[in-house]
Amino acid sequence: MKVLQLVHQYPPEHIGGVEHYTQSLAHALAHRGWEIAVFHRTYRSGQQLTTHSDDNVTTFAASDGVLTPTRRFLTTWRQPTLHAHWRQALAHFQPDLVHVQHLMGLPTSLLHELRAQRIPYLITLHDYWWQCANANLLTNYAETACNGPHAYLNCTRCAVARTGSPLAWGTAPVLWPLMADRNRRLRPLLAHAAALLTPSEFVRRWYADHGAPTHALRAAPLGVTPPAAPSPHVTERSDGLRLLYIGGLAPNKGVHVVLEALRGVTGQVRLAIAGDASAHPAYVASLHHLADPRVTWLGRLTRPQVWEALASADVVVVPSLWHETYCFAAHEALMAGVPVLASAMGALTDVIVDGVNGRLLPPGDAPAWQRAIQLYVSAPERLDALRRGIAPVLHFAEHVAVIESTYHTILTQATA
Repeated sequence: MKVLQLVHQYPPEHIGGVEHYTQSLAHALAHRGWEIAVFHRTYRSGQQLTTHSDDNVTTFAASDGVLTPTRRFLTTWRQPTLHAHWRQALAHFQPDLVHVQHLMGLPTSLLHELRAQRIPYLITLHDYWWQCANANLLTNYAETACNGPHAYLNCTRCAVARTGSPLAWGTAPVLWPLMADRNRRLRPLLAHAAALLTPSEFVRRWYADHGAPTHALRAAPLGVTPPAAPSPHVTERSDGLRLLYIGGLAPNKGVHVVLEALRGVTGQVRLAIAGDASAHPAYVASLHHLADPRVTWLGRLTRPQVWEALASADVVVVPSLWHETYCFAAHEALMAGVPVLASAMGALTDVIVDGVNGRLLPPGDAPAWQRAIQLYVSAPERLDALRRGIAPVLHFAEHVAVIESTYHTILTQATA
């Protein structure tokens, strides 16, 4: 059977969570005997459709020139060049099923074309894009967590704030109906999907609460790929409690909350921070200003280095200020046998059981984080109970088996 993966962007041009997942899933399915192709938008100049094959996976890269944030938003309505590329790829590959990973920066007409050709499709709701144009439920005007559209007035405020100019408020009468029409156009695409998969139970509940068809919604946690040669975990050290943060260095990740908390902690403790410092340089500069000498900066880590860092950590901190949809850092920490201190919001509440395998703490509450860290600095033996409470973590291979089962079900129904 032939399955075409549809995604907004793809490695090596773009490397993010959805992109890495799509690539990993495509190759895993190809190794299991499926005929797999990937269609994605590329930001190269020109208007071409280029084809490439790698390890039995065919990729169709569709270009339509440089994509600005405004063009990315407006492409949802119409983009005839990309639609023509899509029809060409469908004719070439002739898929039995299409798995939509992300549609940001792609026109809705791609899915209408599937319905016209009677090709079934399913969608993985990796984030909140199908309801939130920002995709992450973070406001542009305050960088605070949002719970979705409120008569699209808050969405309009976000759109104005994105421009960076107060003069943009004059465009609000145009932006408001655009925000509403965007979601009106996306809703039928969800309704016609054969299945709607979510990376966590939290995201499934969120979409159910916001009008997605509940009969199609199913949580399918992504799973973690364990290291080929796990490093032995070291729990006995003379340098005190070892905290570790791994992830993005952006305001919504809340690293500043841990740094503020750490300043009030006494005793032997160290914090290692791993992440790419280039995306938000001003924020990273503020983090360096907050950090005291007990903080070590690891930079961006390779996958083997991530597991090495986890083997040397006593606690992983995940102080997110947004609704995480899965959080690989938390899952990988648990797979490595490391308890997690996490914000009590989003999918983290599905992963961490307070007092069992970690702690759930108030988001953004530096004094609460200080008290929690101080507890384990003063009584590190309390971590033993948390380590014993860590349950086995789903492997990525198990997730792929769930995806295969879903494909089989949809294909069987399509031919019945």
